[in-house]
Order: sequence, then C-alpha cells, then structure tokens
Amino acid sequence: MGVSDMEPQLPADLRFLKALVTVLTAVMILGVITIVAVLVTRLPGAAVDAPEALAIPPGTTIVAVTRAPSFFLVTTDDDRLLVFDVDGSFRREVSLD
Repeated sequence: MGVSDMEPQLPADLRFLKALVTVLTAVMILGVITIVAVLVTRLPGAAVDAPEALAIPPGTTIVAVTRAPSFFLVTTDDDRLLVFDVDGSFRREVSLD
C-alpha cells in the first residue's frame, strides 16, 4: 500500500468544482491575453505630422481641427471654417452661415 492509497478521495461535486474553476481561470487568462493583443494591434501607430503653428486670427476660439492629406480644417466657435495648407499657411475661410 502506497501513500496515495491512504489519502481520501474528494467528493464528486468538489472534483467537478475544482475542474470548473481551473477551466474558467484558463479561459479568463486567454481572454485577457486576447484583449491586450487586440488593443496593441488596433491602437494607432505614429502621430500625425502637424506644422509648428497655424496662423489663427486673434480672438478666435478653436472648436475642432481636422486633418486631410492636403490641408488642415479648423472649426471656430463663430461658425467659420479656416483652411490651412499642410505647412501651416492660411489658405481660405468659409462661413457656415
């Protein structure tokens, strides 16, 4: 008789619970690894190249800035769109009224 023969067996319900906890732990670990992998691969890479400064008129409050391949579009709080070249120079103004 070995030592393992003398140890009492766990009840069936407790063995099932132990297996269930082990499986759920493994699933949770795989889920966290998957979420981290998705975040790493989906987050944006390099920052957008922007000019040092835009020639914004004095007293203008910027609401939003949009970057297109050939220009920057600045929305102001007084319902104007200011269009700038990629080098930051002013191109034109569009009124939204």
